[in-house]
Amino acid sequence: MSLTFLFRAITRDVAKVSICQHAQSLHTGCHLLAADKALLMKLRKSTGYTFINCKKALEKFDNDMAQAETWLHEQAQKEGWNKANKLEGRRAKEGLIGLFIRDKAAVMVEVNCETDFVARNEKFQQLVKDVAFATLAHHLNKRLEGYAKSALTGDELSKLSVAEGASLADQVALTIGRLGENMSVKRAVTVGVPAEWHIGSYVHGGVSGQTEVAMGRYGALVVFQGGKEGEQEVLGRKLGQHVVGESPVSLGNMDDLPCGESETRLLPQTFLGDPSRTVAQFLMGQQARVLDFVRFQCGETVSEETK
Repeated sequence: MSLTFLFRAITRDVAKVSICQHAQSLHTGCHLLAADKALLMKLRKSTGYTFINCKKALEKFDNDMAQAETWLHEQAQKEGWNKANKLEGRRAKEGLIGLFIRDKAAVMVEVNCETDFVARNEKFQQLVKDVAFATLAHHLNKRLEGYAKSALTGDELSKLSVAEGASLADQVALTIGRLGENMSVKRAVTVGVPAEWHIGSYVHGGVSGQTEVAMGRYGALVVFQGGKEGEQEVLGRKLGQHVVGESPVSLGNMDDLPCGESETRLLPQTFLGDPSRTVAQFLMGQQARVLDFVRFQCGETVSEETK
């Protein structure tokens, strides 16, 4: 009897230990699952990639966030280039003009996509910012003096560097992979002026919520001297509005006579802000002189000479 009793007691103890270990295992497993979920949400929020891809990355690298994020970027870049090559021939005439002024330097860029829907996407707008900042950095690195104006083609822009040594071409491919439309960096212009000169600007059809880089369907930069003290910014905006609205193709001279509604020279055109005067007459009243201007319209056909 004593041996039987002892055997039953041992069996009960073993069963209790087994149940406790099983319960502890379940508790521990639930804890790990919660940690994985937290990492998954964090990775998805920081990268913007899909739930499935983030989960796959964490599983591949045993929940190592750094390795998982690096791998996701590498895969997205590969997929982006593959998709970019497939979509290369598709028409991309929509998009945005991006305009940014810093001190006495300015940049205006055009980045194209296939639809207005994608042009309103934050990731596409971030690409426009990247192009503008990379182009301005390229201009500033030249350390040019006096008045300096430079036009860059899409091929030249694609070679510029962005964060962490990637090229703009890589950034475009990555955005194509994420949004699924053909895109291209079409052109850019940079302007630098002496301390006593001013740069006016205007963007039409603007994108709300963009504060660093102004974006829209049309853009203009106007280089001018003079203007009443403290009013140069307003004057520059009015001149930019005129350039966008009236589409001049050349500057002209202050004493040129206007030739009616077909006038394409800026200075003899009827001033958009005051139809009773020409642009030249308006400038005389402001004690100012326009020296140069640039106008971009998104999707317009551009000759090699005017890029």
